Parts: sequence; C-alpha cells; structure tokens
Amino acid sequence: MIKKHAFFNRIPKQLETFSTMKKIIGLTYDLKSDWVKSADDPLDAAAELDGIDTVDALSAAFESAGHRVVRIGNAHQLLAAIHQGLKVDLVFNIAEGHRGRNRESQIPNILEMFNIPFSGADALTLGVTLDKAVAKKCWVADGVPTGKFFEATLRDDLKKLNTIGYPLIVKTSQEGTSKGITKNSRVENLEQLRTEVEKICTVYKQPALCEQFIKGTEFTVAVIGNDDPIALPVVQYAVGGNTNMGNEFYSYEHIMAKSVQYICPATIDAGLAKKLQEVAIAAYKSIECRDLGRVDFRVDDKGQPYVLEINPLPNLSPSEVFPMCAKAHGLTYNQLINKILDYALNRYGLLEAQEALAK
Repeated sequence: MIKKHAFFNRIPKQLETFSTMKKIIGLTYDLKSDWVKSADDPLDAAAELDGIDTVDALSAAFESAGHRVVRIGNAHQLLAAIHQGLKVDLVFNIAEGHRGRNRESQIPNILEMFNIPFSGADALTLGVTLDKAVAKKCWVADGVPTGKFFEATLRDDLKKLNTIGYPLIVKTSQEGTSKGITKNSRVENLEQLRTEVEKICTVYKQPALCEQFIKGTEFTVAVIGNDDPIALPVVQYAVGGNTNMGNEFYSYEHIMAKSVQYICPATIDAGLAKKLQEVAIAAYKSIECRDLGRVDFRVDDKGQPYVLEINPLPNLSPSEVFPMCAKAHGLTYNQLINKILDYALNRYGLLEAQEALAK
C-alpha cells in the first residue's frame, strides 16, 4: 500500500471533493491522425500531438463526474464552433497547435478573445514555456536553478559564443517531447557542436539551445493548483533499468524504443525529494502556470537540481507520467482530471458559493 505524503493534505478545502454542479465541458485538442505532413517535416514532427485514446479517457473522466462533454478539436474547429454558437461552461484545453513557436498559444488566445473560460495556462505562459530560452531567462531572473545556456544560429561564431565549455547538450529551442534530441545531442568539441547546431537550424528551422550538460540523474515533478500549488510525488527516469544516468539522457530515440522507465515515487532520500518539489513550485510560479504543469530536472552528483524545462500542457493519457504521480497518492485517473477541472472552474468563480462552503 502506498502511503500518502503530508503535503497532499494542503489541497484547498473547497477542492477536496469535486463539483456537484454539473457543467458543459468543451474539449480542445490536436490529434496525430489530423496531422498533414509536409515534405520537409522531420520524422518526429507530430510527436507532441495526442491520440484519440486520450480524448476518450478525458471525456469518460468528466462524464464520470456527471459533466456533459462537447468534443471541439483543433483551433480551426474551435473557430467554426464559436461561429455556430458554441455553448460551454469551460473549455478543457490540451491542444498543442501546429507550427511556429506560438502554436500552443493559438487556442487560449481565441478563447480569451471570445471570453470563454478555459483550463490551464494562458497564451503568454504557453508562449514563454515553448521557447525554452525565454523560460530559462525568467528562471535566471527569479533565482530558480537552471543550467547555463546560449542560443545559436547558422550565422553565429560558435567558438566565441560558447563561454560555458564542454560537454554541452544541443536541443531544439521551441519543441517538446524530446523532439530533435538524439544520442549525438551531447557534444564534446567544436566540430560536434557545429554539426548539431546545423541540424537543429536546418531540420527544425529554429535556433539551437545549447546547454551546460549536467551529468547525473533525471527527474520530473507534476504540479497542480494555483494560489497554493502542490507538487506531487517525484518521478525518476531510468534508461535500460539504470537510474544513475551519468552521461545518458532522455531522448526521442529512447521514447520510440520504449527503453525509459518511470519510478514513482522516486527512490531518493526525503531531503532531495523535498528540494525538487520546492524548486518545481518555484519554476511553476515564475512563469505563472495555472491548474497543472510538469517540471523536468537534472540533478548533479552533489545533489543540486537544475530545471531543464516546464510543460504546462503535459500528456494526460492514463498511461503517462502525470496520472502516475496522482496514483502514487491514491487518486484515480478520473479523480485527477476532475480535480484539475475544479481548479480551473474555481479560478473563474464557477464553483458556486454554497457548494464551496459545503466542502
């Protein structure tokens, strides 16, 4: 039996149970099956998009709480639905968008323009977090620990630009789901750096994010809530069964090979777990995340955590990491999804006063 941690009891009293006032919930999403591939798209271009199984699971979760679900779809389908007189109490948004560094902001901008309540981060936060360099600048300003970095394009003199030294890890600056990260992304010299920067700039058509490589272990922390956000149990990544990853790192190749294991709660001492949770909340607050988010870390051999990135649109498939964190605290998938929904409803004052008092 998994023991619940004390911090779980910090959930605001009015959110301990779920809304009894049934709502009409719209669902916005981008399906892998709707992706139209261009000739110059990389193989992992649609990696962030969802499968219909995730949409089915979310719908079933809301319906289990008595809500009615309206499946809307992508940004174009949302605009069409609005012009046809869309009637919903709130839109639950998991849409990743198509193309460009503002793609995740498209649906929140539309919803805000038409004054339709929605779950999760707003357009500004989604834009900031999709551009990892911008997010890291926010964390540097707020004192959230993150690795040293620089951005590089084909025009840059990399020898002069790299004041960090080696090894570095070279990533896409405006993607998620480890897109563009391969076994060659960790570089040891100028020649390798040039090769990886050229790959990112030409294949993915964006600047390359070049970060200090942190040798050590890798973790992720799910966060829920708003005024007093809660960090759920820490998840540790293992590759091929090895948690001490050292020079190894999470990559798209590992995702495809299904060689990554998720350990939750992480088998680490309580002090490190607490530190990761505290830093996760600080990173979450720094970029003004709402309702939910997931923070990824590397931890060096001295136990110092470094925030790699934050995902305000984490994958909510029942088999993914976010629901795993909730399960470690005794929350079922349906309970987790409806709790996130209630955080969003509460922000808009859509949980009736008498209902909140009764909880």
